[in-house]
Amino acid sequence: MAKRDYYDVLGVPKNATDDDIKKAYRKLAMKHHPDRNQGDTATKAEERFKEAKEAYEMLSDPHKRAAYDQHGHAGVDPNLGGRGAEGFGGFAEAFGDIFGDIFGGQGGRGRGQQVYRGNDLSYAMEITLEEAALGKETQIRIPSWETCETCSGSGAKPGTSAKSCTTCNGAGTVHMRQGFFSIQQTCPHCRGSGKIIPEPCTACSGQGKIKKTKTLEVKIPAGIAEGMRIRSAGNGEPGTNGGPPGDLYIELRVKPHDIFERDGDDLHCSVPVGMTTAALGGNIEVPTLNGKAEIDLPESTQHGKTFRLRGKGIKGVRSSYPGDLYCHITVETPVRITEHQRKLLRELDESFRKSGDRHSPNAKSWTDRVKDLFK
Repeated sequence: MAKRDYYDVLGVPKNATDDDIKKAYRKLAMKHHPDRNQGDTATKAEERFKEAKEAYEMLSDPHKRAAYDQHGHAGVDPNLGGRGAEGFGGFAEAFGDIFGDIFGGQGGRGRGQQVYRGNDLSYAMEITLEEAALGKETQIRIPSWETCETCSGSGAKPGTSAKSCTTCNGAGTVHMRQGFFSIQQTCPHCRGSGKIIPEPCTACSGQGKIKKTKTLEVKIPAGIAEGMRIRSAGNGEPGTNGGPPGDLYIELRVKPHDIFERDGDDLHCSVPVGMTTAALGGNIEVPTLNGKAEIDLPESTQHGKTFRLRGKGIKGVRSSYPGDLYCHITVETPVRITEHQRKLLRELDESFRKSGDRHSPNAKSWTDRVKDLFK
């Protein structure tokens, strides 16, 4: 069967750029690769794959493309390059940079050293509940890397220079064939740098950089909660071979508060009141994160009574409205009373007893339930 036009095979015009040709081939190779097609479609997919691969090999080579444009299929030999149309060298070359992107490098044949993004760093910061609620601007000191002044970042001892790695010829990667695939791996000799330093700089031990500390301005947003993180872009570890730096993640830890406990955007606190205050009622002051507030304590307030102050909680970073403050009343029994106070309490207790159960309805109900239990 007559061969199809190479441009038609790849679906590109005759004036397509090298980049257009490579992109078209990648798309077809991924679609028709044998590993992605099984069963009834496997044979046809394999044929399409080989056809696309042959077209790419011819059109990606400037000399072969020129001959093909002038004489068609008669002007090119499909076996040029020693691989033939059924080899997979073109597949590995076209997809080398894809593998590089997946594994952090730039890869590919003859594309130079692998470039790696720097690692992210984590920094734990402890703040108060007030700072979490209201926000804060502060400074932190973190470790950083600076170019070594002794070797100007080369990593080599002054007066010497780095040499190209003989294992990978400076590419930073080596290729291994496994079946149909040509697999790209980091060079084990130079570890992806593409160079060997015979005499390392003594100041930086051949790294080309020295570890120091730097000060960063950090803005903590109002309403941030325990465990949330603030991202500081580009302040992580530096990349390798000119790669981009990682990021710094500041993890927030909120110190326990003496008065308040946070539950989402709400706050809770215990408010101790005296026995007589609980019995007689009246206005009492309670704390908030923004000052003081008042509660109108009704007469005969019982222990455990909860009062809700709307909007006195925390406005979270993703909330439209602030939470509430819940004040839990704890009635205190007097301690270290004097003899005179003891006498007054006995008189008060006697007065209550003479009035029957109307002053202690909960106690009367509890006593009745106990009696029922033991009938």
